[in-house]
Amino acid sequence: MVFEQLYTAEYLKQHPRFGFLLGIGYTILGLFLAILMFREDPATIAVGIISLFLIPSLYQLSTSAEISERQTPNLKAFVMRVNPYVKVYVYIFFGIFFTFAAFAIFLPQLAAGYIFKQQLAIIAGKAATFSWPLFWDLFTWNLQVLMLCFVLSLIAGNGAILFIAWNASVWGTIFGNLAKTAALASGANPLIIFLLVIISVFPHTFLEGLSYMLATTSGTVLSDGLVREKVASKNMWIIFKYNAILFGLSLAVLFLAMIVETYVLGNFTTYRRIIEIAFPR
Repeated sequence: MVFEQLYTAEYLKQHPRFGFLLGIGYTILGLFLAILMFREDPATIAVGIISLFLIPSLYQLSTSAEISERQTPNLKAFVMRVNPYVKVYVYIFFGIFFTFAAFAIFLPQLAAGYIFKQQLAIIAGKAATFSWPLFWDLFTWNLQVLMLCFVLSLIAGNGAILFIAWNASVWGTIFGNLAKTAALASGANPLIIFLLVIISVFPHTFLEGLSYMLATTSGTVLSDGLVREKVASKNMWIIFKYNAILFGLSLAVLFLAMIVETYVLGNFTTYRRIIEIAFPR
């Protein structure tokens, strides 16, 4: 794609924060194109367009990083290779997240008026009490998303960006629309309410997103290793071992994220009050 000529994979590797700008730029462009061509459901189509824009950059990065090359002497070296890749994914995720949140606040009819009403209703209905059944529901649901990220990246390399972009768009729309709705009901500034929401949800949102990035990286590296190496080779065993550790870490991070989210839903009175204002029973 033309945009990839403006920067190199090595630059993206050395400056992962640039992924945040990529997330913002491609999201704005994707939404603009989707609104022009698919007016019935622009937010959903935009996710696919954003993913198509991002795949070339991520492919160049994974190729440049050589994260599954033949010589992987130890776990530390492996972590050093995958670290920039994970960081780029994280910054891209939050670039998409905050752009969708901005659309949800300022243009809710475009960003949140079509497909996210059920998600908002579910969140509002479950946010009032703390319970271990709630934790288990959250964990099992997000575990399915994590597994989809891993499997899709294993099969299609960087194709798991589709699920990551989708989750970023959903979360951004939910929190942005929550702030907008609460502001309309209370007369407050939606940006201030959004800031309060982000302060409440950022810890578990970051951890949950990070778990997806780790699973995606694990699947991508393993996929690349299966292409480059013989299945029964020593190098393939090393790649498999390190990626099993990486995948196990993604599960641990997701488990921690769900504990934090369950605690936030049950104990952060400011966040619960915002939900109650936005969606009174």
